[in-house]
Amino acid sequence: MRYGTMAEGRFLDRPNRFIAHVEIEGRVETVHVKNTGRCRELLRPGARVWCSVSDNPARKTKYDLITVEKGRYLINMDSQAPNAAAKAWLEGGGLGPAELVLPERKFGNSRFDFYLERNGRGMFVEVKGVTLEEGGVCRFPDAPTERGVKHLRELIEVKREGMDAAVLFVIQMKPVKYLEPNDATDPAFGQALREAATAGVEVLAVDCRVTEDSMEIGDPVEVRL
Repeated sequence: MRYGTMAEGRFLDRPNRFIAHVEIEGRVETVHVKNTGRCRELLRPGARVWCSVSDNPARKTKYDLITVEKGRYLINMDSQAPNAAAKAWLEGGGLGPAELVLPERKFGNSRFDFYLERNGRGMFVEVKGVTLEEGGVCRFPDAPTERGVKHLRELIEVKREGMDAAVLFVIQMKPVKYLEPNDATDPAFGQALREAATAGVEVLAVDCRVTEDSMEIGDPVEVRL
């Protein structure tokens, strides 16, 4: 997962969830934020950030906010990056050799990020990007997510139908200690995640090697339920 031309800047503020103001080369630019989550612990006034540069004249904004520096971490906050990184990882055998890796496949009332076939056996995989970190501990979600709970319920149904199922947490930084559900923010998600694990859904987490202009899945991370 690599971006093109990048511009370094200084985060100023975020008027709404879609745009931010960033000082780039002495000018205040309005940039698109590729993550509609809260990200309050990341986007603090004065934070060092990197934005991808678009040459599309039809765009309203020239820049997309991609990477932010938080203490010792470079964190990719592009909500589309986890799926792109996961696709390359899965195709490279991240969950074992697969004869088939297909994005965006429907089961029941949900559309999952990936459908795999391994040794002729079907598997649905849902990907969740993680940017919330405190003291090396990562948590998901950073805001209540009814959609996330729905996905976990559907993954349980996948298992009941005799197929394999997994939720893959892609932690958009490295290194970290472990990942746990954010029960304080969304207890319903934490409960659903534990029920999914009990039902046989694989609960997996991986960290990512992040630079100013790239992100690549790195190593497995412990999940504590």
